[in-house]
Amino acid sequence: MRRWPIIAAMFLALGCLSAVAGYEMAPSRAAAWREIAWPFPRDGWPAGRAFRCGTAECGTEVEVYLRPKLGFCNCDSGVADDDEVDRVSDVDMISPRFVPLNAGDVVDVADMSGRIRAYDLDGTRTAIGLAASHRCDLMAVAAQGRGDVARVRQAVLTFLQSREMKTWMTAAVEGR
Repeated sequence: MRRWPIIAAMFLALGCLSAVAGYEMAPSRAAAWREIAWPFPRDGWPAGRAFRCGTAECGTEVEVYLRPKLGFCNCDSGVADDDEVDRVSDVDMISPRFVPLNAGDVVDVADMSGRIRAYDLDGTRTAIGLAASHRCDLMAVAAQGRGDVARVRQAVLTFLQSREMKTWMTAAVEGR
């Protein structure tokens, strides 16, 4: 009779350990994304990193381009308004003709605050521009996809909140 509580406690402990191991070993949110070559010509900033997610994994095909711009941000106010997002987020590299769809929103990624804004590129593609600051440094993010703006935006934000991307963005703006 005294063995049942011990056996039940052991099964409970084993179940908890299995759940923790399953959580730790589960594929990350970034697993659906594949790194691709930086598609843009050289400019005054170093090339960044580019990623693609297919329709099956993200609900729509999306490409994300991100790079740090060290020493580029206003040290006092960070990314202050939508005009700054338009100017620094690199959406103009995707297409020089981008039209904002609405006012941007405040966003936090990788412990950096900034703004995110959606754009129409040519009536068939959506772009997302995001600029986030860390001290005097900036993380510029541009993305493009076909389909619903909300779906593209959510795919981008989910990707940027992945552990791998948070770690890389933090290290990149700190110059490591």
